[in-house]
Amino acid sequence: MANVKKFNMNEEGLNRFFGPLEAKIMNLLWLSEGMSIKDVQSILNQESPISFNAVMTVMNRLLEKEHLSKNTHGKGRSRVTIFKPVQTKEQFLHTQTKAVTQGLIHEFGDLVVGHMIDALEDADTELINKLSDKLNRLKSRKNI
Repeated sequence: MANVKKFNMNEEGLNRFFGPLEAKIMNLLWLSEGMSIKDVQSILNQESPISFNAVMTVMNRLLEKEHLSKNTHGKGRSRVTIFKPVQTKEQFLHTQTKAVTQGLIHEFGDLVVGHMIDALEDADTELINKLSDKLNRLKSRKNI
C-alpha cells in the first residue's frame, strides 16, 4: 500500500487520488470480494464500451502502485487471477488524506492551519466538537 504520488486539486472524490478509470476500478473492487480483469471489464463495458486490454493495463498499474494484490487459482484454461484492494476504501482514504494534510502542514504550516480554521465556519457542530476534544487532549499532554 503506497501513497498516491499526485493529488488532483481540480477533481472530486477518488478522482483526486486516481485517474477516472482507476477510480471506477477501485470502487468496483472495494464493493467485491475480489474480481478478475474479465469481471471488471464486463461491468465497466455495461456503462460504456471499454477494451479488455485497457482494463488489464490499468489494473496492472494499480498492482504496480501497490493499491491491488492478486492471487492466481487453477491451471491451464481454468486458471483465474483475482485482484483485491490492499486496503479498504476507508483505510485508503484515511491514509491518503493524512499524508496530504501532513504534507501541507509541513510545507505551509501557518497558512494551512489558518485555512482549516476558516473552513470550520461551514463545518457541522459534531466536527467542531471532535476538533475541540482533540485540541483539549493535545493541550493536556503538552501541559499548555
